[in-house]
Amino acid sequence: MKLCICGLGYIGLPTAAMFARNGVSVHGVEVNQHAIETINQGKIHIVEPGLGEVVQKAVSDGLLKASDRACEADAFIICVPTPFTGDNHEPDLSFVDAATEEIAPFIRKGNTVILESTSPVGTTERVASILQKNCPDLRIAAEDSEDCDVYVAYCPERVLPGKIMSELIDNDRIVGGINRISARKAAEIYGIFVKGELLETNARTGEMSKLTENAFRDVNIAFANELSLICDRLHIDVWELISLANHHPRVNILNPGPGVGGHCIAVDPWFIVSKTPDLARIISTARNVNDHKPEWVKNQVHDAVTASGKSDAVIACLGLAFKPDIDDLRESPSVYITRDLALEFPGRVMAVEPNISELPDSLKNAGVTLTSLDRALKADVVLLLVDHREFWAINPEFSEGQTLIDTRGLWKR
Repeated sequence: MKLCICGLGYIGLPTAAMFARNGVSVHGVEVNQHAIETINQGKIHIVEPGLGEVVQKAVSDGLLKASDRACEADAFIICVPTPFTGDNHEPDLSFVDAATEEIAPFIRKGNTVILESTSPVGTTERVASILQKNCPDLRIAAEDSEDCDVYVAYCPERVLPGKIMSELIDNDRIVGGINRISARKAAEIYGIFVKGELLETNARTGEMSKLTENAFRDVNIAFANELSLICDRLHIDVWELISLANHHPRVNILNPGPGVGGHCIAVDPWFIVSKTPDLARIISTARNVNDHKPEWVKNQVHDAVTASGKSDAVIACLGLAFKPDIDDLRESPSVYITRDLALEFPGRVMAVEPNISELPDSLKNAGVTLTSLDRALKADVVLLLVDHREFWAINPEFSEGQTLIDTRGLWKR
């Protein structure tokens, strides 16, 4: 079997590696030339425990190759970004469209095309429509017929960064086909390595299930973040409050933070809102609560700088990733907070991020410097944004002239 995977990022590369480890010949398509060169050397361009060894062996065994062009294959998987654009958070499906156009010339009878990218409801049908337009001599899967030449399905990832290599295998997967035979064909492909249950449904339900999972998380995080704002005004320790409330047998409140980031939870709920803005009121409100939290954090820092009485007060931001112990900065509130503070306080903002060796351009251009933890802990204002293991491992003491703003409650627990 030969597989062509479009997109070799945080999901595409582990997926490609997992198939290759199980004997499938994988041709990966990527627009990032650095990523192509790195992968073809048997190395990885992202941080994910256990991935490097698998990629190295797959490349050395000749089962994994990266390129900027698609090729003929038995099955195609699309793992490209699906961001949103503008103030109305409209889904940007240009990457999905481009990937579909890229594979279209190589589609043959009997192929299976699978969309993994988290997408608004109806995107899998959009993929099928593009394929039908580009492949008029083939019968692309359609909802009203089981008789087709090319099968099209949706199968979203549902893995946790830092545990992707195990969760790809063990987690249940939702497989939504344009028609029933497409779901069955896609399930057979994932059955090559997935040990979790393969739950077959239709494409629209599959798309909505992924959005629902992340919207559920977003709503619960918003509740915790809103509690933190309320508790601050009422002079209540939110961490103690949540700990006490969670002793109730049917209450499990999450921990607040500086906002919500990443490629899923901070984005996907907007896909539901975009389709049904008049109905998705709780989902929309939760998104707004979480999007507002970074502004509140920045105001806390501003007040601390003013209270210090120093015109040259130094600010240290601890953590830039969107969650602990990874290098993924996508949609990270910590990055936005750090950038905005650097623009407000030029030359006075430093950052600590144990999982990267170089700052992104947005922070470099804003004048942020990457520094050591020891140096950062001497800053006038220390802003803890991400609870990395390196921060858990210490219990720092601060002088009377310093201010700690702990958005994760790490050094208050």
